[in-house]
Amino acid sequence: MTHPKIAFIGAGSVVFTQGLLADLFAFPELKGAHIALHDIDAERLTTARAAARFIARELGADARVTAHSDRRAALADADFVINIVQIGMGEATRTDFDVPARYGLRQTIGDTLGVGGIFRALRTFPFLKQLGEDIAEVCPEAWLLNYTNPMAMNVQYLTQATGLTRVVGLCHSVYWTMRDLAKLVDVPYEEITYRAAGVNHQAWVLRFEHQGQDLYPRLDALVDRDEQLRRRVRVDMYRRLGYYPTETSEHSSEYVPWYLHHDSEIDRLRLPVGAYLGIVEENVAEYHKTRDALARNAPLTVEGTMEYAPQIIHSMVTGTPRTVYGNVPNGGLIDNLPAHGVVEVPCLVDATGVQPTRAGSLPPQLAALNRTYLSMNDLVVRAALDDEPRHIRHAAMTDPATAATLTVDQIWQLCDDMVRAHGDLLQPSLRATLADPTRAGAVGTA
Repeated sequence: MTHPKIAFIGAGSVVFTQGLLADLFAFPELKGAHIALHDIDAERLTTARAAARFIARELGADARVTAHSDRRAALADADFVINIVQIGMGEATRTDFDVPARYGLRQTIGDTLGVGGIFRALRTFPFLKQLGEDIAEVCPEAWLLNYTNPMAMNVQYLTQATGLTRVVGLCHSVYWTMRDLAKLVDVPYEEITYRAAGVNHQAWVLRFEHQGQDLYPRLDALVDRDEQLRRRVRVDMYRRLGYYPTETSEHSSEYVPWYLHHDSEIDRLRLPVGAYLGIVEENVAEYHKTRDALARNAPLTVEGTMEYAPQIIHSMVTGTPRTVYGNVPNGGLIDNLPAHGVVEVPCLVDATGVQPTRAGSLPPQLAALNRTYLSMNDLVVRAALDDEPRHIRHAAMTDPATAATLTVDQIWQLCDDMVRAHGDLLQPSLRATLADPTRAGAVGTA
């Protein structure tokens, strides 16, 4: 694999594509890779190709860069597939926030659990099924490296609906959490030892040490004397649960019933309701900035992102061993979580591939939260696999933040409204509105 072919699906997510390419071309062994870019948006695809060629020149890479409007052409004979697709783009994301907000349901990011996560998954599943089928036909030995959220639901659906086994979901939350914690306790990141496990966006720092010394007492002392630290959801959860969560306070607040429903908690913990809409607007502005700079031959800022996908590719191409955090089917990796769920655990990577490591059992209070998360995920995946629209409502009823805010009638009505709003983005069997949830067979069409 001296010149691996790496297909970027959804390459029109130009800013993220740029960061990944900067990481890839930073490795001498990957400077000659074939980068195959695919997107359904012609303008974004053109911009992505121009950006890729600029970054290759800046980093002294002799990479072959091709752009494809046809997905199968981009995938043909690929060694690695990086999925960064967002189905429906910003318009669908705004729907995920605006419709629930009319019911008084608050969300901050809306891409993992909750109503936003449910419908982001449901509109992504039809694409994932097509992608999996294409990979099976034109590049069956490729590794699919998925970045698209909701991570755990998407990886579960991919493995159960397509039969692909070389799939790993990648997220930078564990890495950046540990960078931030090391900085907070004033220890160089390179000197800390850590281990985390759980589910994506709700994993837990189980071990946090420096030269064999537990760093949690040092973190406790900082929290005790800093009121502003205590005004973070993840710190509040850490103080009550005993282990630090690996995702931001904005994310973490959505996965539990304790915070977003209460005005006082939103104020105390400084929660930015609807924050992701601002991020979406920033991403669009950054895309336009990049597109315009390339059009006038202005230089781009080329910065690496320390993402896992380039590290995995480098390890598999060169045999260099590494440990990354990946999202994979559980199958006994975490004893007290469902075997069919997708968990986030340390994975060893070398020339043989990505090898998840066993984490054993989580502390019971952590497993309890993760099981609720995975139960909701399973209902969403089952809705799609079994063509059962009621499971969409069951998932929303199971979601902690939604159940803490709305009555069951409101949850069903909200799901009907979301089905109508997303329309053709859902698979046909799930486009039903349910007039009377108490009667079997009482299914109407949208």
